[in-house]
Amino acid sequence: MSRPLQHSGIARERVEALLAREAAEYAQRNPQSRRLATRAAPQLMFGVPLHWMNDWSTPFALHVAQAQGATLTDADGHALVDFCLGDTGAMFGHSPAPVARALADQARRGLTTMLPSEDAAVVGELLAQHFGLPKWQFAMTATDANRFVLRWLRAATGRRVLLVFNGCYHGTVDDVFVDLLDGQPVQRASLLGQVHDLTATTRVVEFNDLAALDAALAPGDVACVLAEPVMTNIGMVLPEPGYWNEAQRIIRRRGSLLVLDETHTLSSGPGGYARAHGLQPDAVVVGKALGGGMPCAAYGFSAALAARAEAAKRAAPPGHSGIGTTLTANLLAMAAMRATLTQLMTHEVFAPMHALAERLAAGLRAVIARHGLPWCVTQVGARVEFQFCPQPPRNGSQAEAAMDAELEHALHLALLNRGVLITPFHNMMLVCPDTTAAHVQQLLDTFDAVLATLCAEGTA
Repeated sequence: MSRPLQHSGIARERVEALLAREAAEYAQRNPQSRRLATRAAPQLMFGVPLHWMNDWSTPFALHVAQAQGATLTDADGHALVDFCLGDTGAMFGHSPAPVARALADQARRGLTTMLPSEDAAVVGELLAQHFGLPKWQFAMTATDANRFVLRWLRAATGRRVLLVFNGCYHGTVDDVFVDLLDGQPVQRASLLGQVHDLTATTRVVEFNDLAALDAALAPGDVACVLAEPVMTNIGMVLPEPGYWNEAQRIIRRRGSLLVLDETHTLSSGPGGYARAHGLQPDAVVVGKALGGGMPCAAYGFSAALAARAEAAKRAAPPGHSGIGTTLTANLLAMAAMRATLTQLMTHEVFAPMHALAERLAAGLRAVIARHGLPWCVTQVGARVEFQFCPQPPRNGSQAEAAMDAELEHALHLALLNRGVLITPFHNMMLVCPDTTAAHVQQLLDTFDAVLATLCAEGTA
Protein backbone atom coordinates (compact mmCIF):
# COMPACT_ATOMS: atom_id res chain seq x y z
CA MET A 1 0.00 0.00 0.00
CA SER A 2 1.33 3.44 -0.92
CA ARG A 3 1.91 6.03 1.75
CA PRO A 4 -0.16 9.23 1.52
CA LEU A 5 0.84 11.77 -1.10
CA GLN A 6 3.15 14.54 0.06
CA HIS A 7 2.26 18.20 -0.48
CA SER A 8 4.04 17.83 -3.83
CA GLY A 9 1.37 15.37 -4.97
CA ILE A 10 3.80 12.44 -5.16
CA ALA A 11 4.11 9.55 -2.69
CA ARG A 12 7.39 9.38 -0.79
CA GLU A 13 8.26 5.83 -1.88
CA ARG A 14 8.10 6.91 -5.52
CA VAL A 15 10.64 9.65 -4.84
CA GLU A 16 12.90 7.27 -2.92
CA ALA A 17 12.76 4.64 -5.67
CA LEU A 18 13.61 7.14 -8.40
CA LEU A 19 16.46 8.63 -6.39
CA ALA A 20 17.99 5.21 -5.69
CA ARG A 21 17.78 4.13 -9.32
CA GLU A 22 19.21 7.40 -10.64
CA ALA A 23 22.07 7.32 -8.12
CA ALA A 24 23.05 3.87 -9.35
CA GLU A 25 22.81 5.04 -12.96
CA TYR A 26 24.98 8.07 -12.25
CA ALA A 27 27.67 5.94 -10.58
CA GLN A 28 27.74 3.60 -13.58
CA ARG A 29 27.91 6.45 -16.12
CA ASN A 30 30.65 8.52 -14.48
CA PRO A 31 33.78 6.46 -13.69
CA GLN A 32 36.17 9.35 -14.38
CA SER A 33 34.33 11.68 -12.02
CA ARG A 34 34.44 8.93 -9.40
CA ARG A 35 38.19 8.52 -9.96
CA LEU A 36 38.78 12.27 -9.61
CA ALA A 37 36.59 12.46 -6.51
CA THR A 38 38.57 9.62 -4.96
CA ARG A 39 41.83 11.35 -5.84
CA ALA A 40 40.71 14.63 -4.23
CA ALA A 41 39.41 13.06 -1.03
CA PRO A 42 42.75 12.85 0.87
CA GLN A 43 43.60 16.53 0.34
CA LEU A 44 40.31 18.40 0.09
CA MET A 45 37.92 18.68 3.01
CA PHE A 46 34.72 16.84 2.09
CA GLY A 47 36.53 15.83 -1.12
CA VAL A 48 35.66 19.08 -2.95
CA PRO A 49 37.12 22.61 -3.21
CA LEU A 50 34.14 24.06 -1.30
CA HIS A 51 31.95 21.94 0.97
CA TRP A 52 28.66 22.98 -0.69
CA MET A 53 29.80 21.35 -3.93
CA ASN A 54 28.54 18.20 -2.21
CA ASP A 55 25.03 19.67 -2.09
CA TRP A 56 24.34 18.46 -5.62
CA SER A 57 22.21 15.33 -5.87
CA THR A 58 25.10 13.23 -7.17
CA PRO A 59 26.60 10.34 -5.12
CA PHE A 60 30.04 11.88 -5.78
CA ALA A 61 30.99 15.20 -7.35
CA LEU A 62 30.56 15.63 -11.07
CA HIS A 63 33.86 16.91 -12.47
CA VAL A 64 33.99 19.35 -15.37
CA ALA A 65 36.28 19.02 -18.38
CA GLN A 66 35.14 22.20 -20.13
CA ALA A 67 32.23 24.60 -20.44
CA GLN A 68 31.36 26.68 -23.47
CA GLY A 69 28.21 28.64 -24.22
CA ALA A 70 25.20 26.68 -22.95
CA THR A 71 27.04 23.34 -22.83
CA LEU A 72 29.06 21.75 -20.06
CA THR A 73 31.19 18.68 -20.78
CA ASP A 74 32.02 16.47 -17.81
CA ALA A 75 35.11 14.38 -17.19
CA ASP A 76 33.45 11.33 -18.74
CA GLY A 77 32.71 13.16 -21.97
CA HIS A 78 28.98 13.69 -21.46
CA ALA A 79 27.72 16.94 -23.00
CA LEU A 80 25.12 18.53 -20.73
CA VAL A 81 22.75 21.31 -21.68
CA ASP A 82 23.41 23.72 -18.84
CA PHE A 83 20.50 25.66 -17.36
CA CYS A 84 22.37 26.15 -14.07
CA LEU A 85 25.05 28.38 -15.60
CA GLY A 86 27.11 28.59 -12.43
CA ASP A 87 24.05 29.69 -10.43
CA THR A 88 23.98 32.94 -12.48
CA GLY A 89 27.76 33.45 -12.69
CA ALA A 90 27.63 32.34 -16.34
CA MET A 91 24.28 33.97 -17.14
CA PHE A 92 25.75 35.18 -20.45
CA GLY A 93 27.04 31.70 -21.25
CA HIS A 94 30.26 29.94 -20.37
CA SER A 95 33.35 31.83 -21.52
CA PRO A 96 31.47 34.41 -23.62
CA ALA A 97 33.60 35.50 -26.58
CA PRO A 98 33.78 39.26 -25.73
CA VAL A 99 34.97 38.52 -22.20
CA ALA A 100 37.41 35.80 -23.31
CA ARG A 101 38.98 38.20 -25.80
CA ALA A 102 39.21 41.01 -23.24
CA LEU A 103 40.83 38.72 -20.68
CA ALA A 104 43.38 37.36 -23.16
CA ASP A 105 44.29 40.88 -24.23
CA GLN A 106 44.56 42.21 -20.68
CA ALA A 107 46.54 39.18 -19.47
CA ARG A 108 49.34 40.18 -21.82
CA ARG A 109 49.38 43.69 -20.30
CA GLY A 110 49.08 42.91 -16.59
CA LEU A 111 46.85 41.17 -14.08
CA THR A 112 46.79 43.20 -10.89
CA THR A 113 48.52 46.43 -9.79
CA MET A 114 46.37 48.05 -7.05
CA LEU A 115 46.04 51.00 -9.50
CA PRO A 116 43.32 51.96 -11.98
CA SER A 117 43.50 51.77 -15.74
CA GLU A 118 41.30 53.41 -18.37
CA ASP A 119 38.81 50.59 -17.85
CA ALA A 120 37.99 51.96 -14.39
CA ALA A 121 36.56 55.21 -15.74
CA VAL A 122 34.72 53.45 -18.56
CA VAL A 123 33.21 50.82 -16.26
CA GLY A 124 32.09 53.51 -13.82
CA GLU A 125 30.37 55.41 -16.62
CA LEU A 126 28.71 52.26 -17.93
CA LEU A 127 27.45 51.20 -14.48
CA ALA A 128 25.95 54.65 -13.93
CA GLN A 129 24.20 54.44 -17.31
CA HIS A 130 22.89 50.93 -16.71
CA PHE A 131 21.70 51.25 -13.11
CA GLY A 132 20.98 54.96 -12.75
CA LEU A 133 23.21 55.52 -9.71
CA PRO A 134 26.14 57.93 -10.13
CA LYS A 135 28.81 56.67 -7.70
CA TRP A 136 30.45 53.21 -7.71
CA GLN A 137 32.96 51.02 -5.91
CA PHE A 138 34.07 47.44 -6.48
CA ALA A 139 34.51 44.09 -4.77
CA MET A 140 35.56 40.56 -5.68
CA THR A 141 32.17 38.99 -4.95
CA ALA A 142 28.61 40.11 -4.27
CA THR A 143 29.10 38.83 -0.72
CA ASP A 144 31.94 41.29 -0.24
CA ALA A 145 29.94 44.05 -1.89
CA ASN A 146 27.02 43.50 0.47
CA ARG A 147 29.36 43.44 3.45
CA PHE A 148 31.07 46.66 2.35
CA VAL A 149 27.75 48.40 1.71
CA LEU A 150 26.59 47.60 5.23
CA ARG A 151 29.75 49.14 6.64
CA TRP A 152 29.38 52.27 4.51
CA LEU A 153 25.72 52.73 5.38
CA ARG A 154 26.18 52.17 9.09
CA ALA A 155 28.99 54.70 9.05
CA ALA A 156 27.03 57.18 6.96
CA THR A 157 23.81 56.97 8.99
CA GLY A 158 25.16 56.38 12.48
CA ARG A 159 22.59 53.57 12.78
CA ARG A 160 23.55 50.00 13.67
CA VAL A 161 20.49 47.94 12.75
CA LEU A 162 19.92 46.07 9.49
CA LEU A 163 16.54 44.84 8.23
CA VAL A 164 16.23 41.77 5.98
CA PHE A 165 13.43 39.52 4.77
CA ASN A 166 12.78 36.06 6.15
CA GLY A 167 14.50 33.40 4.05
CA CYS A 168 16.85 35.86 2.38
CA TYR A 169 20.35 35.11 1.19
CA HIS A 170 22.95 37.75 0.35
CA GLY A 171 26.06 35.61 0.14
CA THR A 172 28.00 34.73 3.27
CA VAL A 173 27.40 38.02 5.09
CA ASP A 174 26.85 36.89 8.67
CA ASP A 175 24.46 39.73 9.49
CA VAL A 176 21.72 38.37 7.22
CA PHE A 177 21.52 34.88 8.74
CA VAL A 178 18.51 35.66 10.91
CA ASP A 179 15.17 33.93 10.33
CA LEU A 180 11.67 34.06 11.72
CA LEU A 181 10.65 31.01 13.75
CA ASP A 182 7.07 31.11 14.99
CA GLY A 183 7.18 34.84 14.41
CA GLN A 184 10.34 35.38 16.45
CA PRO A 185 13.80 36.31 15.10
CA VAL A 186 16.37 33.56 15.56
CA GLN A 187 19.94 33.17 14.40
CA ARG A 188 20.10 30.55 11.66
CA ALA A 189 21.20 27.27 13.23
CA SER A 190 23.35 26.32 10.23
CA LEU A 191 25.63 29.38 10.59
CA LEU A 192 29.02 28.02 11.65
CA GLY A 193 31.33 29.72 14.11
CA GLN A 194 29.36 32.89 14.78
CA VAL A 195 29.88 33.97 18.40
CA HIS A 196 27.84 37.20 18.37
CA ASP A 197 24.09 37.51 18.80
CA LEU A 198 23.04 38.70 15.35
CA THR A 199 19.48 39.41 16.48
CA ALA A 200 20.77 42.40 18.44
CA THR A 201 21.47 44.30 15.21
CA THR A 202 19.45 42.45 12.55
CA ARG A 203 15.68 42.66 12.27
CA VAL A 204 13.71 40.31 10.03
CA VAL A 205 10.19 40.49 8.60
CA GLU A 206 8.26 38.60 5.96
CA PHE A 207 8.40 39.75 2.34
CA ASN A 208 5.21 41.40 1.04
CA ASP A 209 4.08 42.39 4.57
CA LEU A 210 3.96 46.19 4.58
CA ALA A 211 2.63 46.48 8.15
CA ALA A 212 5.49 44.35 9.50
CA LEU A 213 8.01 46.40 7.54
CA ASP A 214 6.65 49.66 8.93
CA ALA A 215 6.61 48.34 12.51
CA ALA A 216 10.19 47.08 12.26
CA LEU A 217 11.40 50.44 10.97
CA ALA A 218 9.38 52.52 13.44
CA PRO A 219 12.08 52.77 16.18
CA GLY A 220 14.18 54.85 13.77
CA ASP A 221 17.39 52.87 14.26
CA VAL A 222 17.55 50.89 10.99
CA ALA A 223 20.38 51.94 8.70
CA CYS A 224 19.05 50.10 5.69
CA VAL A 225 16.75 47.46 4.30
CA LEU A 226 18.83 44.93 2.34
CA ALA A 227 16.70 43.01 -0.12
CA GLU A 228 16.53 41.24 -3.42
CA PRO A 229 13.72 42.93 -5.37
CA VAL A 230 12.51 39.38 -6.00
CA MET A 231 13.52 36.75 -3.48
CA THR A 232 15.44 34.06 -5.38
CA ASN A 233 17.36 31.90 -2.93
CA ILE A 234 14.51 30.14 -1.17
CA GLY A 235 12.70 29.50 -4.39
CA MET A 236 11.29 32.57 -6.08
CA VAL A 237 9.03 34.96 -4.19
CA LEU A 238 7.63 37.75 -6.35
CA PRO A 239 6.62 41.14 -4.95
CA GLU A 240 2.88 41.65 -4.91
CA PRO A 241 1.52 44.44 -7.14
CA GLY A 242 2.33 47.82 -5.62
CA TYR A 243 4.44 46.33 -2.85
CA TRP A 244 7.72 48.04 -3.68
CA ASN A 245 6.12 51.42 -4.34
CA GLU A 246 4.63 51.48 -0.86
CA ALA A 247 7.66 49.82 0.76
CA GLN A 248 9.92 52.56 -0.63
CA ARG A 249 7.64 55.22 0.84
CA ILE A 250 7.73 53.53 4.25
CA ILE A 251 11.51 53.14 4.19
CA ARG A 252 12.07 56.79 3.35
CA ARG A 253 9.50 58.02 5.86
CA ARG A 254 11.33 56.11 8.59
CA GLY A 255 14.69 57.62 7.58
CA SER A 256 16.19 54.31 6.44
CA LEU A 257 17.89 53.46 3.14
CA LEU A 258 17.06 50.81 0.56
CA VAL A 259 19.79 48.51 -0.80
CA LEU A 260 18.79 46.19 -3.63
CA ASP A 261 20.92 43.11 -4.24
CA GLU A 262 20.52 42.55 -8.00
CA THR A 263 23.00 39.68 -8.24
CA HIS A 264 20.30 37.25 -9.41
CA THR A 265 17.62 39.68 -10.58
CA LEU A 266 20.06 41.04 -13.17
CA SER A 267 18.20 38.47 -15.28
CA SER A 268 15.52 41.17 -15.63
CA GLY A 269 17.57 43.24 -18.07
CA PRO A 270 20.62 45.47 -18.56
CA GLY A 271 19.78 47.59 -15.51
CA GLY A 272 18.42 44.83 -13.33
CA TYR A 273 14.94 44.59 -11.83
CA ALA A 274 14.99 48.11 -10.38
CA ARG A 275 15.45 49.85 -13.76
CA ALA A 276 12.98 47.50 -15.45
CA HIS A 277 10.29 48.25 -12.85
CA GLY A 278 11.00 51.85 -11.91
CA LEU A 279 12.36 51.30 -8.40
CA GLN A 280 14.63 53.96 -6.89
CA PRO A 281 17.04 52.34 -4.40
CA ASP A 282 19.69 54.28 -2.51
CA ALA A 283 22.24 51.57 -3.32
CA VAL A 284 22.53 48.60 -5.65
CA VAL A 285 24.78 45.52 -5.47
CA VAL A 286 25.54 43.40 -8.52
CA GLY A 287 27.94 40.49 -8.90
CA LYS A 288 28.49 37.12 -10.58
CA ALA A 289 27.35 37.75 -14.17
CA LEU A 290 28.75 41.31 -14.18
CA GLY A 291 32.15 40.01 -15.30
CA GLY A 292 30.93 37.19 -17.52
CA GLY A 293 32.03 34.64 -14.93
CA MET A 294 35.15 36.39 -13.59
CA PRO A 295 35.23 37.03 -9.82
CA CYS A 296 34.05 40.63 -9.53
CA ALA A 297 31.21 42.72 -8.19
CA ALA A 298 30.22 46.36 -7.89
CA TYR A 299 28.01 48.53 -5.71
CA GLY A 300 26.52 51.88 -6.56
CA PHE A 301 25.28 54.77 -4.41
CA SER A 302 22.98 57.69 -5.02
CA ALA A 303 24.72 61.08 -5.03
CA ALA A 304 23.31 61.92 -1.61
CA LEU A 305 24.38 58.62 -0.05
CA ALA A 306 27.82 58.79 -1.65
CA ALA A 307 28.35 62.25 -0.16
CA ARG A 308 27.45 60.96 3.31
CA ALA A 309 29.73 57.93 2.91
CA GLU A 310 32.65 60.05 1.72
CA ALA A 311 32.14 62.45 4.62
CA ALA A 312 32.16 59.54 7.09
CA LYS A 313 35.43 58.24 5.63
CA ARG A 314 37.11 61.65 5.75
CA ALA A 315 36.00 62.15 9.35
CA ALA A 316 37.28 58.72 10.46
CA PRO A 317 40.73 58.16 11.95
CA PRO A 318 43.40 56.99 9.47
CA GLY A 319 43.98 53.27 9.09
CA HIS A 320 42.20 50.18 7.82
CA SER A 321 38.52 50.75 7.01
CA GLY A 322 37.55 47.08 6.69
CA ILE A 323 36.38 47.85 3.15
CA GLY A 324 38.12 46.42 0.09
CA THR A 325 40.79 43.83 -0.59
CA THR A 326 44.11 43.88 -2.42
CA LEU A 327 42.77 42.13 -5.51
CA THR A 328 39.58 44.19 -5.71
CA ALA A 329 39.17 45.93 -9.08
CA ASN A 330 42.19 44.13 -10.50
CA LEU A 331 42.95 44.76 -14.17
CA LEU A 332 41.49 41.44 -15.33
CA ALA A 333 38.20 42.01 -13.51
CA MET A 334 37.84 45.54 -14.86
CA ALA A 335 38.50 44.34 -18.42
CA ALA A 336 35.88 41.61 -17.97
CA MET A 337 33.29 44.06 -16.64
CA ARG A 338 33.93 46.50 -19.49
CA ALA A 339 33.39 43.76 -22.06
CA THR A 340 30.25 42.49 -20.31
CA LEU A 341 28.69 45.92 -19.90
CA THR A 342 29.35 46.98 -23.49
CA GLN A 343 28.69 43.78 -25.42
CA LEU A 344 26.50 41.51 -23.28
CA MET A 345 24.39 43.65 -20.96
CA THR A 346 22.31 45.11 -23.80
CA HIS A 347 18.63 45.00 -24.69
CA GLU A 348 19.54 43.20 -27.91
CA VAL A 349 21.11 40.36 -25.91
CA PHE A 350 18.41 40.20 -23.24
CA ALA A 351 15.36 40.26 -25.53
CA PRO A 352 15.83 36.75 -27.02
CA MET A 353 16.84 35.40 -23.59
CA HIS A 354 13.56 36.67 -22.13
CA ALA A 355 11.51 35.31 -25.03
CA LEU A 356 13.08 31.87 -24.69
CA ALA A 357 12.57 31.93 -20.91
CA GLU A 358 8.89 32.67 -21.46
CA ARG A 359 8.73 29.67 -23.77
CA LEU A 360 10.41 27.54 -21.10
CA ALA A 361 8.03 28.75 -18.38
CA ALA A 362 4.96 28.06 -20.53
CA GLY A 363 6.30 24.63 -21.44
CA LEU A 364 6.95 23.72 -17.81
CA ARG A 365 3.41 24.76 -16.87
CA ALA A 366 2.03 22.55 -19.63
CA VAL A 367 4.09 19.54 -18.55
CA ILE A 368 3.14 19.99 -14.89
CA ALA A 369 -0.54 20.32 -15.80
CA ARG A 370 -0.36 17.21 -18.00
CA HIS A 371 0.75 15.19 -14.98
CA GLY A 372 -1.83 16.77 -12.69
CA LEU A 373 0.73 18.02 -10.17
CA PRO A 374 -0.01 20.92 -7.76
CA TRP A 375 3.09 22.91 -8.74
CA CYS A 376 3.59 26.45 -10.00
CA VAL A 377 6.14 28.17 -12.25
CA THR A 378 7.55 31.68 -11.80
CA GLN A 379 9.75 33.77 -14.07
CA VAL A 380 11.95 36.84 -13.65
CA GLY A 381 13.46 37.78 -17.00
CA ALA A 382 15.80 34.99 -18.06
CA ARG A 383 15.28 33.13 -14.77
CA VAL A 384 12.58 30.44 -14.39
CA GLU A 385 11.69 28.25 -11.43
CA PHE A 386 9.11 25.61 -10.57
CA GLN A 387 7.96 25.12 -6.98
CA PHE A 388 6.04 22.36 -5.25
CA CYS A 389 2.97 24.43 -4.43
CA PRO A 390 -0.12 25.33 -6.47
CA GLN A 391 0.29 29.11 -6.17
CA PRO A 392 3.49 31.18 -6.07
CA PRO A 393 4.53 31.76 -2.43
CA ARG A 394 4.18 35.29 -1.10
CA ASN A 395 6.93 35.11 1.54
CA GLY A 396 9.91 33.10 2.70
CA SER A 397 7.96 30.95 5.13
CA GLN A 398 5.57 29.79 2.41
CA ALA A 399 8.44 29.20 0.00
CA GLU A 400 10.31 27.10 2.54
CA ALA A 401 7.20 25.08 3.37
CA ALA A 402 6.86 24.20 -0.33
CA MET A 403 10.36 22.75 -0.57
CA ASP A 404 11.09 19.03 -0.70
CA ALA A 405 14.83 18.33 -0.73
CA GLU A 406 14.52 14.63 -1.55
CA LEU A 407 12.18 15.27 -4.47
CA GLU A 408 14.51 18.01 -5.75
CA HIS A 409 17.45 15.63 -5.63
CA ALA A 410 15.57 12.88 -7.45
CA LEU A 411 14.41 15.23 -10.20
CA HIS A 412 17.78 16.95 -10.61
CA LEU A 413 19.70 13.68 -10.77
CA ALA A 414 17.27 12.17 -13.26
CA LEU A 415 17.63 15.24 -15.48
CA LEU A 416 21.42 15.14 -15.17
CA ASN A 417 21.57 11.48 -16.16
CA ARG A 418 19.59 12.43 -19.27
CA GLY A 419 21.86 15.31 -20.27
CA VAL A 420 20.24 18.35 -18.64
CA LEU A 421 21.69 20.34 -15.74
CA ILE A 422 19.68 22.68 -13.51
CA THR A 423 20.65 24.50 -10.32
CA PRO A 424 21.12 22.08 -7.41
CA PHE A 425 19.82 24.13 -4.48
CA HIS A 426 16.22 24.44 -5.67
CA ASN A 427 14.53 24.27 -9.07
CA MET A 428 16.03 27.27 -10.87
CA MET A 429 16.83 27.42 -14.58
CA LEU A 430 18.54 30.18 -16.55
CA VAL A 431 18.48 30.91 -20.27
CA CYS A 432 21.68 32.42 -21.72
CA PRO A 433 22.43 33.91 -25.16
CA ASP A 434 23.69 30.51 -26.35
CA THR A 435 20.57 28.63 -25.24
CA THR A 436 18.51 27.55 -28.23
CA ALA A 437 14.88 26.57 -28.74
CA ALA A 438 16.14 23.00 -29.20
CA HIS A 439 17.83 23.14 -25.78
CA VAL A 440 14.59 24.32 -24.18
CA GLN A 441 12.64 21.57 -25.91
CA GLN A 442 15.19 19.00 -24.72
CA LEU A 443 14.67 20.17 -21.14
CA LEU A 444 10.88 20.05 -21.51
CA ASP A 445 10.88 16.60 -23.10
CA THR A 446 13.27 15.28 -20.48
CA PHE A 447 11.27 16.83 -17.64
CA ASP A 448 8.10 15.29 -19.08
CA ALA A 449 9.69 11.85 -19.29
CA VAL A 450 11.07 12.05 -15.75
CA LEU A 451 7.71 13.11 -14.35
CA ALA A 452 6.02 10.28 -16.23
CA THR A 453 8.44 7.83 -14.64
CA LEU A 454 8.13 9.43 -11.22
CA CYS A 455 4.35 9.51 -11.24
CA ALA A 456 4.14 5.91 -12.48
CA GLU A 457 6.80 4.58 -10.08
CA GLY A 458 5.36 2.06 -7.64
CA THR A 459 1.87 2.03 -9.14
CA ALA A 460 0.03 -1.20 -9.83
